[in-house]
Amino acid sequence: MSEFPVLLPSQDRHYMTLSQEGPLFILHLHHKDNRFTTEFCQTILKALQIVEDYFLASEDPTDMALVTFGNDKIYSNGLDLMHALSYQPFMDVYLSLLRKLVTFCIPTVAAINGHAFAGGCMLALAHDYRVMRSDRGFICMNEVDLPSPLAPGMAGLLRYKMTPKTYRDMILQGHRFTAQEALDQQLVDIICPNDEVLMKAKELALKWAPKAKSGVVYKQLKDEMYCDIVRLLSVPFHRLAPKM
Repeated sequence: MSEFPVLLPSQDRHYMTLSQEGPLFILHLHHKDNRFTTEFCQTILKALQIVEDYFLASEDPTDMALVTFGNDKIYSNGLDLMHALSYQPFMDVYLSLLRKLVTFCIPTVAAINGHAFAGGCMLALAHDYRVMRSDRGFICMNEVDLPSPLAPGMAGLLRYKMTPKTYRDMILQGHRFTAQEALDQQLVDIICPNDEVLMKAKELALKWAPKAKSGVVYKQLKDEMYCDIVRLLSVPFHRLAPKM
């Protein structure tokens, strides 16, 4: 098993740090503005696998939860578009990350410390719960302004996580939701000043960490809850690319 903190992908060149605080696993994303490349996605997947290995190694199910948070004023600015356009397998890797997270084996909390744009918004919404900084930052999907289409799995995840009106405003208007708007539209569960975001996220994670005691049932419930999303996220992107 790994010794914490774990510097990922390696000690010499790390984009994120996975640490453990009692029943909580804390994944700090700290690579510039946390844009998604193939390597960045694979590194998050590696971190999730480390946590899942701990979950599976427990003789008896125990309290456990995962918290992710970003760097400075940015949670994640989304995809590295140049990389996404130049490396065809990228989108399948990114979609597999969303699929893994939305059905993860323990409770998950996104500590949205700043902007969560496009792919970063998707990452946050793939968590079970969200805490957002109240004094700065937006959560939004700006594909209409790029312009760029949405893969079916991405659209499916967004539809499930919000009301039809919020979905319309987010997708067709590219509306940038402030923390208060995100709370009003039930996109996030808690808003608070920046210096409290991680603390509140940990408190929320500790509140729901006992649900991991249900063992494999917690993931089975998510698999059923999000079965349509998982199906859509599993569609190979290369089949869609010529049509998008």
